Amino acid sequence: MKLVLTEFVSLDGVSQGPGSPDEDTSDGFSRGGWFVPHLDEAFIGIAAGWLDQADALLFGSRTYRNFARDWPNITDPNDPFTANMNGLPKYVASQSLTEASWNPSTILSGDVVAQVAELKAQPGRELQIHGSARLAQSLLAAGLVDLVRLVVAPVVVGSGRRLFPLEGPNLGLQLTSTEHTPAGLVIQSYQTTGDAEYGIYPG
Repeated sequence: MKLVLTEFVSLDGVSQGPGSPDEDTSDGFSRGGWFVPHLDEAFIGIAAGWLDQADALLFGSRTYRNFARDWPNITDPNDPFTANMNGLPKYVASQSLTEASWNPSTILSGDVVAQVAELKAQPGRELQIHGSARLAQSLLAAGLVDLVRLVVAPVVVGSGRRLFPLEGPNLGLQLTSTEHTPAGLVIQSYQTTGDAEYGIYPG
């Protein structure tokens, strides 16, 4: 399977708490919900199309807890995400969870990077990470992510945890597609190419 990361980010690179003020208040973050004003029907259709390409989902423990609390209660057959979110196999990377009730779910503990590599080796289409920025950072550093989908909202949050930390790995990326929605979201898809390349401008 191909490992695909989908991440909502602001113009200043913040990925923390896009969905609501109380989604992730760790480290005193109080500016959550910055992505919501820019949602529109066009993006919902695009995101539903992405989910249709998934054969399994991969989460960090914080995102999993939030999703496992909410998604089992969403049963509207007309919702474009319900069947996939609740029905697809789910893997959660956690050293603290002992059970995962949002079936079908499997806990990955211990050497998560090695276990994700084993999942990637299985036949299938996409193993998708949604959010879960800390997990995404570790898998990017390990070179396991094949495709990065950034959904950039037209807002500067000004504080909060960023997807790409200041002291992170260098990453080479190749832009494969870009599009935008009426509400101003810019969607950029990048194939990972290994380490970043450097050069000298000849002047």
